[in-house]
Amino acid sequence: MSMLNDRLDQAETLRSLTRNFSQSPLQTAVPERTTRVVSVTSGKGGVGKTAVAANVAFALARAGQKVLIIDADLGLANMDVVFGLSPRYNLNHFFAGERSLEEIVVEGPEGIKILPAGSGVQATTHLSAEQKLRLMDGMESFNGAFDLVLIDTEAGISENVTYFNVAAQEILVVTSPEPTAITDAYALMKLLSIKFHEKRFNLVVNSVKDEDEALGVYRKLTMVSNRYLDISIDYLGCIVFDKRMREAISRQKVMVDLFPRTRAANGFEALAHNLTAVLANVRVKGTAQFFWKRLLSFE
Repeated sequence: MSMLNDRLDQAETLRSLTRNFSQSPLQTAVPERTTRVVSVTSGKGGVGKTAVAANVAFALARAGQKVLIIDADLGLANMDVVFGLSPRYNLNHFFAGERSLEEIVVEGPEGIKILPAGSGVQATTHLSAEQKLRLMDGMESFNGAFDLVLIDTEAGISENVTYFNVAAQEILVVTSPEPTAITDAYALMKLLSIKFHEKRFNLVVNSVKDEDEALGVYRKLTMVSNRYLDISIDYLGCIVFDKRMREAISRQKVMVDLFPRTRAANGFEALAHNLTAVLANVRVKGTAQFFWKRLLSFE
């Protein structure tokens, strides 16, 4: 129980950061282009994982950080659609040996760089050892070029999901208050903990009516994980449900850009702020080069 109380104290601290966000501008606390790699993942589809990745990337890029998004949903990619982009090439061309990563990268708003994936190509839903080697070699050229690399994984517990999550330095799990979403988020963390020895996760709860509901989800996941798993879950914030999110999607813009003074936009900006603080103060699993090499290590 004391562990749960400590984490709820942490949640209150993050809430205070959120409340004070309008008085304290987003700080790029990671010094001298220390590249950090964060996977944005979920156990269940439809919880807003891609929206979280896109809005956080936009908030951080607007604050001056250099951000790369890897669209790692290799079979059903849509990050380019979120930003209204029409890339000529994607990772399918890269894995086929037709284009380099530099030729595939496209630029989004605020200078965000995006590695787009293709859609409807089953061959890339399971990366071979050769494809992993090609990706590792290609990613070496990006070392030191970005402050943050966000990996937007596909939903679920497929091999590609575990592959990118285990390779990343930090894991951001996105869920919603729906019971099935909570159950699937726990299942994903359980798999990553038991099979791949991941011990630390970050949580954001999307589409909530208020923060009390989000903290209720956090309590449930923490209580169950304390009982059955040897992991820690850090609460990084919540996003309040806003029906204008659908309009933002249809207009191919992020909430932080299109509706900047809404509670949802403030939630995304606070999440970006809190993630930056975590990355600046927590010792991560290695350098960005460590990430690129880990991409080859897991079969």
